Amino acid sequence: MKSSRTTDHLSLETSFLKYRKGGILVHLTSLPGKYGIGDLGSEFYRFIDFLHSSRQHLLQILPLGPTGYGNSPYQSFSTFAGNPLLISPEKLIDLGLLSFDEINIPKFPEIKVEFGKVFEFKSEILNKAYTNFTKNLSSSVQTQYKMFLETHNYWLEDFALFMSIKEEHDLRAWNTWEESLRIRDSSAISSWKKSHQEKIEFHKFSQFLFFQQWNDAKNYAHKKKVRIIGDIPIFVAYDSADVWSNPHLFYLDNHGEMEYVAGVPPDYFSETGQRWGNPIYRWDRMQKNGYKWWIKRINHNFSLVDILRIDHFRGFEAYWQIPAEETTAINGKWVKGPGINLFLTLKKVCGFLPVIAENLGIITPAVDELLQQTGFPGMRVLQFAFGIEEEEYIGNDYLPHNYIPNTVVYTGTHDNDTTLGWFRTVPKEVKQEVLSYLNSDGEDIVRDLIRLAWSSVAKISIIPLQDLLRLGSEGRMNYPGTESHNWEWRFTWEQLTNKQSKEIARLSKIYQRHVS
Repeated sequence: MKSSRTTDHLSLETSFLKYRKGGILVHLTSLPGKYGIGDLGSEFYRFIDFLHSSRQHLLQILPLGPTGYGNSPYQSFSTFAGNPLLISPEKLIDLGLLSFDEINIPKFPEIKVEFGKVFEFKSEILNKAYTNFTKNLSSSVQTQYKMFLETHNYWLEDFALFMSIKEEHDLRAWNTWEESLRIRDSSAISSWKKSHQEKIEFHKFSQFLFFQQWNDAKNYAHKKKVRIIGDIPIFVAYDSADVWSNPHLFYLDNHGEMEYVAGVPPDYFSETGQRWGNPIYRWDRMQKNGYKWWIKRINHNFSLVDILRIDHFRGFEAYWQIPAEETTAINGKWVKGPGINLFLTLKKVCGFLPVIAENLGIITPAVDELLQQTGFPGMRVLQFAFGIEEEEYIGNDYLPHNYIPNTVVYTGTHDNDTTLGWFRTVPKEVKQEVLSYLNSDGEDIVRDLIRLAWSSVAKISIIPLQDLLRLGSEGRMNYPGTESHNWEWRFTWEQLTNKQSKEIARLSKIYQRHVS
């Protein structure tokens, strides 16, 4: 599969790390708006304008797929599909698929996402839009839709089929379906398609709307000299169209049940480790077929974003394999991953790979070697730089005086507390360590840490929007290991002022992160 990247994207490739750049991390669901969740409407364009006026050239977001378990963007029903909750109702009006009278907006909270309520609302208006679409067969939208179906057929058919079956089974995981559908029996699938064609088409149409709105939004960002950093997890969700339609690429038994699951071993933070529950790839089979699935995945994601952060990069060198029957990660073992072979194949087929490797946590020399072989920049998080054992301090890679330019530095990430929340809760001796390193009086510790990131030699520096807003723990996006009340945070325009725009613009000018 040849790369279909645009000339605009190729121009980015030559300057991926050529210039120093700064940016903001905020997921699209966190944007303001009256529809209960951030989306691809006017609020997105307004935020791009804010980045542009603030001399920021990068917007980092979380995975764009339809969210599954726990509303997590890292547990998606598809690694190819877009999240229908991000579709803008106002853009559907502009397209002539809805009228103002057809949108009855419930009262949503401003500063959090109520996912259940939003799902009901968005499902209702998307169904109305689809009904109006089917009644207007002469519309120019029909031509665009047919082109979309042809371009995205390599994943769209399986996804739409998967979602239609899932909805008829009360959204239960695919391994609970009747056997004929679970194993994709050809006659059962053919029969399902005939009897549920309209529902299948609805899901295809919803994806068409998402991709159309996303491409428009991305093009606007490019006009404002803002590039988008996307995000994909190394593993995919078990309850996904990816696993259901490609069972041979994962360690599954004859009934489709997982034999092994992914996670991380016990460490300082957890005595039992983390059992993520994602299925493990059959890397041997993927290598034999030339990593076709990965090539499709990478090319597809680069058609959506300009730079791609890959979560849990160390898993490509070796991953923690846990027998599926285990309830914790204790009894897992390290198993070798595909290593550099995968990335050499991707580079040969896909071309230049502007990738950021998430190399946080306990990293071995072998993982460091793989990172160097790829040439990808790794990540550094300032919150991880302090409070470690004294004998490790000199070699502490998270302290800026030990950075190399081929690095992306963050004050924190979506999995961390906000910087202010973190500083408020660390022990007194760690606070003093931070203040001494920064030569700070602590009056505005977040400002000082942002300045530290921007002044570092790292070619890219990113801060979560919550830090620019000086939010405490109330602005936290995710608590790893918990299952509820995550991914809900939203901001309001009243919080984002011209003062903050000037602050970050000034830092970008001082430390030469404003060059396009």
